[in-house]
Amino acid sequence: MNLVTALAVVIGALGAVATYLYLGPLGGLGLVIWATFVAWAAFFHSGGGEGALKSNIPAHVWGSLMATIAFLLITNVSIIDLPTTAAIWVGVTVAIMIAGAHVSLLSQIPSAVYGYATTAAYCIHKGVDLQDGLASLAAGGLGVNPFLTISASLILGSLFGYLSGKIAGALAK
Repeated sequence: MNLVTALAVVIGALGAVATYLYLGPLGGLGLVIWATFVAWAAFFHSGGGEGALKSNIPAHVWGSLMATIAFLLITNVSIIDLPTTAAIWVGVTVAIMIAGAHVSLLSQIPSAVYGYATTAAYCIHKGVDLQDGLASLAAGGLGVNPFLTISASLILGSLFGYLSGKIAGALAK
């Protein structure tokens, strides 16, 4: 079997398993399947293998942390109005996130951006309470706290990527 066919079969099957787990037995954890698929894609976009696993996970978590900090600042440190406040804090945290690439552990800039974007999407989708930002952003565990929820979902996506690459590689031999 060629590699693309093997990847199609394996990623399709593992994608179904991940979806079932997230909606079924692990449903109470609040993991986010779309963030997992983003990380899964990032794994292959980064070349796959151990190197991609080692570079993507820290970058995803770094990006998620920076987005969470941005939302904490937006909801707690008002500058003028919401659009101006959001623009300033997003600009500052994105600059810090990219500058983090000077540290080799955080050098996978696209994966950091994926972490930032998926965390921001989660916050917007969940409707972070602009009046009580600290409580809604820093409280709880999986399924409530954006940083923990998205970081866990991204880490699992990287692991699913690694597993699917190994299985597909074996099938292609």
